[in-house]
Amino acid sequence: MKKILFESKSKMQKNERVINKILIILGVISILTTIGIILSLAEETIQFFRSVSIVEFFTSTKWTPMFEPANYGVLPLVMGTFLIVIFSSVISIPIGLGSAIYLSEYAPKKVRKILKPVLEILAGIPSIVYGYFALTSITPLIRSIFPNASVFNALSAGIAVGIMTIPMVSSLSEDAMMAVPDSLRLGAYALGSTKFEVATKIVVPAAFSGIAASFILAISRAIGETMIVAMAAGSTPKLTLNPLESIQTMTGYIVQISLGDVPAGSIGYKTIFAVGTLLFFITLILNILSRNIVRKYRRAY
Repeated sequence: MKKILFESKSKMQKNERVINKILIILGVISILTTIGIILSLAEETIQFFRSVSIVEFFTSTKWTPMFEPANYGVLPLVMGTFLIVIFSSVISIPIGLGSAIYLSEYAPKKVRKILKPVLEILAGIPSIVYGYFALTSITPLIRSIFPNASVFNALSAGIAVGIMTIPMVSSLSEDAMMAVPDSLRLGAYALGSTKFEVATKIVVPAAFSGIAASFILAISRAIGETMIVAMAAGSTPKLTLNPLESIQTMTGYIVQISLGDVPAGSIGYKTIFAVGTLLFFITLILNILSRNIVRKYRRAY
């Protein structure tokens, strides 16, 4: 029989102190990195707004910073981003939640062990592959139904982003449902509830905080997605609600300008930071909303 050797108390305390210091250093590095990113964004953004009116930035409906006359209205980019969010959410939220309910409440253990990793493989596929898939498979399908649709359109990109975010919704929601105690399920079954009633009226409400957080994280992921929208949605900053037209998102614009020949320090260069700062605040608001929802509806069992 193998002996278990315990370290002395003083040695264990010494190791604990070393680990504690390493974790503090890592935490400080994370905080300083975040502060550095914020400061770099803020510096260029402030310089941008010294040249461009903040009222024009948020109210003008034209975004042509590289042309004459230059217009700096960010609304077309914001609208393009939210078109992607809307169509990706229509895909990812119902399919992801349905998959989570099946895996948590209906699937046998053997089936769950196979299906969950298979589903999560979708999350490991590079986004450029989804962009290529949108361009070569989804877009031709859309154009066969709607012949007037542009080659680059918001609907194709939104569907591809939705497929990409399904595993995030499914996996996080399923984890939240699995955390619901079996005593709640058994109590409902004892009162004569069906499996569907237990899933929808007991488990989903009990796991609502985790499920809602997965929805918001998927929306944040869709807002920040770059490669798919750059490949499939096009680069036309247009204020439109038509998903069959070419649009441009905030991330798509940043990629376009970053890869171009815009001189550093020019007003066109500073637009990247102004759009990036707006993107940062939108994501920050969603994260705060997610934390508030989790805190409000969290239930301790």
